[in-house]
Amino acid sequence: MKKITVLSCGLLLTMSATLVGQSGYPFRNPDLSIDERVDDLVSRLTLDEKINQMINSAPAIERLGIPAYDWWNEALHGVARSPYPATSFPQAIGMAATWDAEAVYKMADYTSDEGRAIFNDSSRKGKTGIFLGLTYWSPNINIFRDPRWGRGQETYGEDPFLTGTIGASFVKGLQGDHPMYLKSSACAKHYAVHSGPEWNRHTYDAKVSTFDLWDTYLPAFKTLVVDAKVSGVMCAYNAFFGQPCCGSDELMSDILYNQWNFNGYVTSDCGGIFNFFRTHKTHEDAAAASADAVIHGTDCECGSGAYRALSDAVAEGLITEEQIDVSVKRLFKMRFRLGMFDPDERNPYAAIPVSVLECDKHKAHALKMARQSIVLLKNENDLLPLDKKKIKKIAVVGPNAHDESVLLANYYGNPTEITTVLEGIRAKAGKNVEVIYEKGVNLTDNLVFTSAYDDKLFTYEGKQGFNAAYYSNTRQEGAPGLSRREKKIDYKWGDGQDIANGIITRQMSAHWSTVYTAKETGEICFTLKADDWAELHIDGVKQNSISKINSYYPFNVEKGKKYSLDIYYRQHADNAEITFDAGVLKKTDCAEVANAVKDADVIIFAGGISAKIEGEEMPVEIEGFKRGDRTSIALPSVQREMLAALQATGKPVVFVLMTGSAIGLEWESEHLPAIINAWYGGQAGGQAVADVLFGDYNPAGRLPVTFYRSADDLPDFEDYSMKNRTYRYFTGTPLYPFGYGLSYTTFRYGSPEVSGDQNNRTVKVTVTNAGARDGDEVVQLYLSNRRDFVTPIRALKGFKRIHLKAGESQAVEFTLTSNDLSVVSPSGNIVPMKGDVLISVGGGQPLSTSQNYRTCSVNL
Repeated sequence: MKKITVLSCGLLLTMSATLVGQSGYPFRNPDLSIDERVDDLVSRLTLDEKINQMINSAPAIERLGIPAYDWWNEALHGVARSPYPATSFPQAIGMAATWDAEAVYKMADYTSDEGRAIFNDSSRKGKTGIFLGLTYWSPNINIFRDPRWGRGQETYGEDPFLTGTIGASFVKGLQGDHPMYLKSSACAKHYAVHSGPEWNRHTYDAKVSTFDLWDTYLPAFKTLVVDAKVSGVMCAYNAFFGQPCCGSDELMSDILYNQWNFNGYVTSDCGGIFNFFRTHKTHEDAAAASADAVIHGTDCECGSGAYRALSDAVAEGLITEEQIDVSVKRLFKMRFRLGMFDPDERNPYAAIPVSVLECDKHKAHALKMARQSIVLLKNENDLLPLDKKKIKKIAVVGPNAHDESVLLANYYGNPTEITTVLEGIRAKAGKNVEVIYEKGVNLTDNLVFTSAYDDKLFTYEGKQGFNAAYYSNTRQEGAPGLSRREKKIDYKWGDGQDIANGIITRQMSAHWSTVYTAKETGEICFTLKADDWAELHIDGVKQNSISKINSYYPFNVEKGKKYSLDIYYRQHADNAEITFDAGVLKKTDCAEVANAVKDADVIIFAGGISAKIEGEEMPVEIEGFKRGDRTSIALPSVQREMLAALQATGKPVVFVLMTGSAIGLEWESEHLPAIINAWYGGQAGGQAVADVLFGDYNPAGRLPVTFYRSADDLPDFEDYSMKNRTYRYFTGTPLYPFGYGLSYTTFRYGSPEVSGDQNNRTVKVTVTNAGARDGDEVVQLYLSNRRDFVTPIRALKGFKRIHLKAGESQAVEFTLTSNDLSVVSPSGNIVPMKGDVLISVGGGQPLSTSQNYRTCSVNL
């Protein structure tokens, strides 16, 4: 390279890059087209180098100056699992409950800014590991067809139109609007026909009618691929009509690539290629499975390394190197679109600094969305909002009242500040209102732990604290890479965080040792909460927890006696968290708890469920829950008992429900005067609940799922037919319908006006805030068209969230395209609606239990 000596720093970088492009490899020249650069780069790779680039943890190719890159990253509701702090927005189901596509777009835009900042900073420091890249495997746009599915919390609900609209906004916000560069890459998952059960997802063979496939399971994916131009797709674990989804003729070869002309990249779900021959047993070995997946267009393999057998597959004639080239080129094209091989000054996103992480406007938007997501389900006699001038004492009770983890749900990041419901209420109540707190019960049992931790009781070699030994492997082999004394074990690291001395929180382990000196004779309870795996040993004996949800280790001790404690921990990937505590464990009596709070003016019970017991393929198997899913949709019985005791005090009970899915609330709805659904609200969830309780925010969230009365209303969980599922096909009476939500004000609708033809119809309606409070309204438009074949009872085709001051009116207009004015035929074709089409516009579905809508009909 020609030496340049007298130039400014910025110009030097530009000139250097240009000269590299002129005199070096063509793929280094940013003035060439991406396709030219990719073709040149891939032509220079050996077969083994190509194959290694097709695994999520792609290694560096040092001879060409290509850095390592890990494709696996997550951004479900904010940047997740990162060693950097990041803003945590409401869980995806809560974002869907906002019914605000613009707010979701902004959330994704902010998330992408934070992700870019992390990538920029880590790349400049030479860090290129998992959860540091720009390829986010979000959003999850599977249809939440059954409330028992534990991962439904990750979705945008049960409706294809709402899911597609919200999902498209997420994709556009995450990927940016630059004509050449992606700010980051979104990934639509899990393609397709995938929504539980978790316990058989590696063996399940989904078989659905052509009608259900095109009417329910594919529309959101089509919206994201065809309209939103999502750059990534993840194929699902399950099979589809006998073929694993990542090797499906129909889903991959025909629909995704042939019909939809997808031009991004496809990744397997993690370990999914091994399912081909280990669980689905459709292929003989890794070579056959890998070849078939690649031939069907699965470019990247996550998790297991089955693709390393592609070299054997080539040797056996199962696949050609040219076919492998197709996938390798798609992967490198994505990296070029992300600007990874261009000078920073060419890429506008390369300048995003770490100062955007948890910046004020991001935190403000997290609060806004948490408020927007809250759904007021019941408000008898206008109990809410609470009047601080009339209330002198508030009792806060319940397992989710003072728990940060419930707010973060799953696939979460590590925000610096999290406001629990209790903290939000205390801050909002002020000095003139007394707030008392009783946990009362846990999510599923009445074993309540009270911390009584005393630093002085834990010593190592005569000094307070623990001896900590950290290892850069999960087996605690060899000498520890870091040894130090620690005062207490209470850590919340992200994945890949540098603890010290090069110990990184990925594929690491730790061992803490201390001696506990008993202060009194009796029972002490130790607790050990960890992400991944941890064990407690007392005097060399491994202890077994008495709880399947919380790690409680009660132990009888004698005053003055010493007991050696050893805590072993290992972390493979994902968030690294561990907390050790000591205190008192007791079984609570609901009547005693109720008696302790009966003199309060109002009792707020924060309960429900959490990602501790619903989620992705979990080990939890207790009454009502099975491996991440639920077998019942009822509130856990211990919480219902607590609510009954609180209700018996005669004081008003406000139920703050926190959940990622629908709960059967028959008893609660009949007996409690007020219920709000706060979902999993993210870092500002507690403040948002308090804002709604005290009227500083007027709730307007709407349910993105149907709240059935019980699981008895539902077909078998493993039945993927949509018959009698979701509001579009459910013939029973729901407890709370899809689209439902109350307000502290009232809205009135004028008669809808329809104009246009069958290609485009305009529906216009005037909405008036007829109440005394300012507030948001979610205007919803549904169409019904009965035919001589199955069609939805009604289907959402438009929605807008608007803000109206008290007494204000606003004209809201919807445009119905020819696609909106169509239905799916039994053969899966899109056909125009014919005959009478009922148009309903209002604040919810046109149900007999609601008067907040207007209808009209047109003949097509």
